[in-house]
Order: sequence, then C-alpha cells, then structure tokens
Amino acid sequence: MDNKDKIEHLRSELEKLLKRQNDISEDINSLRVEIDKLHNSETRQEDKALPRDYMTGVKPNQDLSSPKKEIESGLLGRTTPEVNESQKIQSNLEKFIGENLINKIGIAVTVIGIALGAKYSIEHDLVSPLVRIILGYLSGIVLLGFGFKLRKTYKNYSAVLVSGAISILYFITYFAYNSYGLFPQMTAFLLMVIFTIFSVFVAINYNKQVIAHIGLVGGYAVPFLLNEGSGEAVTLFSYITIINTGILIISFKKYWKSLFYSSFGFTWLIFFLWYLSRYRVDEHFGQSLIFLCIFFITFYLTFLTYKLIKKEEFRIENIILLLLNSFIFYGIGYAILGDHQVGQQLLGVFTICNAIIHFLVSILIYRQRIIDRNISYFVSGIALVFVSITIPIQLDGNWVTLLWAGEAALLFWIGRRNSTYIYEKLSYFLMFLAFFSNLQDWATMYGTYKAESTNLRIKPLLNINFLSSLLVSAAFGFINLVNRSKKYSSYLNPQRRLSKIISFSIPAFFLFTLYGAFHLEIANFWDQQFVDSTITIGEEDVQYHGLYKNHDLLRFKTIWLINYTLFFVSTLSFLNIRKLKERSLGTVNLCLIVLSVVIFLTLGLHALSELRISYLEQTLSQYYQRGIGNISLRYISLAFVALALFMSHKYIGQDFLKRNFRIPFDFFLHTSILWVLSSELINWTDIMESTQYQKLGLSILWGSYSFWLIVLGIWKKKKYLRIGAITLFAATLLKLFIYDISHLDTFKKAIVFVLLGILLLISSFLYNKYKHIISETKKN
Repeated sequence: MDNKDKIEHLRSELEKLLKRQNDISEDINSLRVEIDKLHNSETRQEDKALPRDYMTGVKPNQDLSSPKKEIESGLLGRTTPEVNESQKIQSNLEKFIGENLINKIGIAVTVIGIALGAKYSIEHDLVSPLVRIILGYLSGIVLLGFGFKLRKTYKNYSAVLVSGAISILYFITYFAYNSYGLFPQMTAFLLMVIFTIFSVFVAINYNKQVIAHIGLVGGYAVPFLLNEGSGEAVTLFSYITIINTGILIISFKKYWKSLFYSSFGFTWLIFFLWYLSRYRVDEHFGQSLIFLCIFFITFYLTFLTYKLIKKEEFRIENIILLLLNSFIFYGIGYAILGDHQVGQQLLGVFTICNAIIHFLVSILIYRQRIIDRNISYFVSGIALVFVSITIPIQLDGNWVTLLWAGEAALLFWIGRRNSTYIYEKLSYFLMFLAFFSNLQDWATMYGTYKAESTNLRIKPLLNINFLSSLLVSAAFGFINLVNRSKKYSSYLNPQRRLSKIISFSIPAFFLFTLYGAFHLEIANFWDQQFVDSTITIGEEDVQYHGLYKNHDLLRFKTIWLINYTLFFVSTLSFLNIRKLKERSLGTVNLCLIVLSVVIFLTLGLHALSELRISYLEQTLSQYYQRGIGNISLRYISLAFVALALFMSHKYIGQDFLKRNFRIPFDFFLHTSILWVLSSELINWTDIMESTQYQKLGLSILWGSYSFWLIVLGIWKKKKYLRIGAITLFAATLLKLFIYDISHLDTFKKAIVFVLLGILLLISSFLYNKYKHIISETKKN
C-alpha cells in the first residue's frame, strides 16, 4: 500500500471516530435530560401533601404548635383561636373598665356630689357652718370606714374609696379654716399633719400609689395658709415640708416615681411662683433660704435613698432630676442672696457650699461599691461645675482663666486615665470656658492704643497677663499630649464628626494661645512706645507745629509681628517634621506659612517701604531718630521669609502628608522670589536716587527671571515651569509695549528691546537644542 492509499485509510478511520464521538455526546446529553426530569418529578412529589393519619387526620410530622395548624387538623373543633383572642381582648378591656376605671370615675363623681351638696346647703342656708363641716367630716369618715371594710375582698376598689375619703377630709379642713374660721391656724395645721401621716401609712399598707397621689399630692391644692400677713410664708412652706417628708418616708419603702416627680414639680413651682409674686427682701430673706435648703435636701435624699438601697441603674431621667434639683436650688438661692446687701458678699461662699455638698455625696456613693459608679462620677461632676462657677464669682481676671484651664487639664487626664468619661465630657466644657475667658482677658488688658486711655504700663514679658497666657497654653499643651497618647482611649468614636472637631480644637486652642501670648506682648510694647512718643511742637517751629507721634513705631510693630509669625510657623514646621509627623497639622501649617509670606509680601513690604521713605526724607528727624535700622530691618525680615520657604520645601518631601504639593509650591516659591527681587530693585533704585530706571530695571528683571525659569524647566524637565516662564515673558512684553515705552527715551527703549530680544532668542535656542528632553517630559 502506497502512501496515498494509507492516507485515505487513515482519513476514513478518523471520520468513523468523530462520528462515534458525536453519538456518545448525544447519548450523554440525553441521559442528563432524563436525570433532570426525574429529579424535578421527585421534588414535586415531596412538595405534595403527605398522607394523613387514618385516625386523626393529621399529616405525619405536622407541627401543631400553631393554632392555625390545629384548626387544619380538626383537633379544635368549632372553637377558633381568633375568637378566643378576640374574647380575651374584650375580657381585658371589660376588666379594666369594670375594676379600675369605673370606680375612679365613681369616687370623683362622689366627691363632686358632696361638694355640690355642700355648696347648695351654703347658698340656701339650710344648715349652719358648723353642721356643714361636721357633715363633711362624717361623710369622709363613713367613706373611709366603708373602704376599709371592703379591703379584704375588693382591695383595689377599697383603695380608691380610701383615697377619695382622704381628699374629702383635706378639703373640709380647708373650708373650715378658710371660709368659716372654725379652726385656728395651728389646729388646721395639725389636722393636715395628721392627714398626711395617715395617708403615708395607708399608702404603704395598701401598696397603692393612687392613695399617695390623692393624699399627698392632692394636698398641694390646699394652700390655705396664704391668708395671714407675714406669717404666711412660714406656714405655707412648713405645710409643704410635711407633705414632702411624707413622700420621703414612702421613698424609703416604695420609691413610686410618678409620686416623686409630681411632688418635685409642685414644690418647686409653688416656691418659684411665691418668689416672683410675694417675696420681700426685708420680710422673707431668712425664711426663704431655710425652706429652699429644706426642699433641696429633701429631694436629694429621696433620690439617693432609693439609689443606695435598691441599687437602681443610673438613667437619663436621674440625670435630668439631679440637674434640675441642683440648679433650681442654686438659681433661686443666687437670686435671693443677690437681692440682699449682705448676701451679695456671700455669693461665692454659697456656690462653693453647693460644690462641697455634691462632693461629699459623691464620696458617699463611691464607697457603696455595689452601686452604679456613674452616679458618683456624675455627682462629682456637678461639684466640679459649681467649683468652676465659683471661680468667676469670687475671683477676677486671670485667676478665673487659670483655674478653669487647670481644672480642664486635671479632669481630662482623670477621665482618660480612669475611663471615667463624664470627667472627659466636663473637661471639654471647661476648655471652651478657659479659652474664651483667656480671649476676654486679652481684650481687657491689651488692645490697640490701650495705653493711650490709661497710665498703666505693662512690662514686656514680665507681667501677670503674659504669665497667665503661658500657663493656659501649658494646660492646653498637656491636654494635647494626653489626647495623643496611645495609653489612653477616648469614649468618642474617631470616625464621628464630634470626635474630629474635638481632635482639631484641642491643638488649635494650644497653638492659638501660645502664639497669641507673644504676639500681644510684641504689639503692646510698640503700642506703648507709640503713645509715649507723643510730642507737642510749638509755633516757633514754622514747618511743624501741633501734636505729633512717631508713626515709624507702628511700622516697626507691623514688621516685627510678621517676623514673629514667620518664625512661629517655621518652628512649628520643624517640630512636626522631626517629631509629630501629623498630616492634618502639616496641611494647616503649610497654609499658615503661605498666608504669613503673603502678608509679608503685601503689608510687610509696604511697611518697609514706608520706613525707607521716612529714612530718606528724615521727616521730624530733629525730634525722632531716623536711623539705618529703617533699612537694615528689611534683611532681617527676608531671613525669616527664607526660613519659612525652606521649611515649606522640607514639608513637600514628607511622606506623612500623602499629597503632592510640588507644583503649587514651585509656583508660590518663584512668585515670592520674583516679588522680593522686584521690591529689592525698587528699594535700591530709590536709595540710589535712580527712580527713572525702575521701570526699565523691572522689565529686564522679569525677562531675566523668565529666561531662568525656562532654563530650570528644561534642566529639571518641568513643563509647568516653562509654561510659567512663557507667561511671564508675555506679561513683560505687554508691560513694555503698553506702559514702559511711553516713558522711555529712544536709547533706553533700544536697550530694553535688545536685552529682551536676546533672552527670547536664547530661550528659543534652548527649546530647539533640548527638544528631545522636552518631548520625553511631554510623554511622561
């Protein structure tokens, strides 16, 4: 067999194999389809209802926990759970109306009926006043006895009847005393005491709040002792004190919160309204303070009693109650003392006494180791608030700020160290107080021309104001160190906006306070020098006569404040680069450097030019010294500017910034350099009395700097520098044609055009020679 036949044979075998392969593939697919059909059929059969048990009619494994499934099984017969639930709701509603609501409505109607009957008998004079009161007491006693009789069988109903009876006894006593004068004041008062004691006993015995509410809180509606002259306050508040004492006794047993809150609100409301309408300093000063303290202590003890005995968790309503009780007491007490001649001298003592009370209570609670410690921390926090309030009341000026700042630092450290976050929260409040108090101190002690309105002279750096500012900044610095420490954790979530605000505010307070301390000292020094330079020149001086001051001193003030600012931001940059490595601080620091340099380029260079003019013209030189310092100060300032720009350059290469500021920095750097060189050119042409060459010199300077930027842009492969150079070239040519050419003679015009032309030609040559480098830069 030749090769040709062999090839044909192999092809034939290959075709057979391919056909068999196709047949096998079809068989495989058919099997898959059949398997899928069988699998789907089995799944559907599993989903069908399973056969029920022959006897019960229940499916195998059926869950009968649901009432609905029990209905399907037939086990519940005709009784449906929906009907049972409806019947249950109706039964509960019926129980509530029949056992609770109706009897309360009934006792209210009964009391109203007795009152209407009494009113009718009075209007028609059916019985004498004495008989009316006796009948009233008898009705209350009968109702009371009937309530007691039903106690064993119908306790809830009996409690309502007893509470209604107590209310009747209260009001009958009120009518007997107020309307008919059948009782003297002391007798009525003793009867009220008896009813209060009885109400306390019955409420505890029945274990029903309704009796306490009607018996005690209802007693507030009987302010019957307000009808007798000067003794009314003592009697009224003695009566309220008895009611509150009853509440305190109940709190030892039950601590019914609604009762406590009601008595709290009624007591302070009555006292506050009495203070607004009837308080007289000469009559009620001592009485009001005594009862104010009694009410405060009563409610404080009521609160603490339950907390100490029942070990209740500290909740938000407890915070509100403690704050209200403390600050209502303090606010009214402060107002009472403030209206009294002697009391005005005791406001600080009164405030610190509040702090001592809360501090002692916090120690007492802290020693109860089972109780929630948050109560102790919160009460001690209130004590610290009162200490903070005492500071501005008793002290003045810098001492207030110092104590607030020290207190803030201490609280922040304790809060972070012991994870007692209530202290940390209080420290934030004190930080803001200290910061703004320090600002107020600055406004009071410093200010532009402050020395002009007073003979006070502040010795630079050696004065209480500067020392106070340093101590406040030290407190903020300590807080900042604790805040940065990884040893302590804050309760604030770092991702929340509040946490970010606080994290920014703490270092901002520190830096602003530290910067302001020296800034104000420098400003105040030059302000005092300016005020002290005041002279009066008589008419014998023909050229100058009148009132004059040395305005160069204000220019020196401006320059030295700018120099100090440049030094401050440069030092801050150094510390952040070497030690802190804070990204946010670095970004803010760069912005501050830019702002400081811009201020120098505008206000600073203007002030330096004014000093130069003053030196050259020697204005009032016979009275004020116009020395070389007016000129040399420029180069001291340029050194500070160079330092700030150098620190900016160092910032650019820091990894912790995580942003590329290279292009903005180069733009800012070269703009600043060109600005300073232009100012320096003007400065020296002015000194050399060659002002006619200023315009020519500026055009040549700008053209030369454009050429330098092109060289630098090609060398460093920085396209933006070359574009900036071309833009500066265009601005220079525009200035030349529009502004310079009209003021220059032919020779000067020729010089300028030739020089700029040469610079442009050389620039073009460089572009052509290094076009491969420029091309690579564009690709990159």
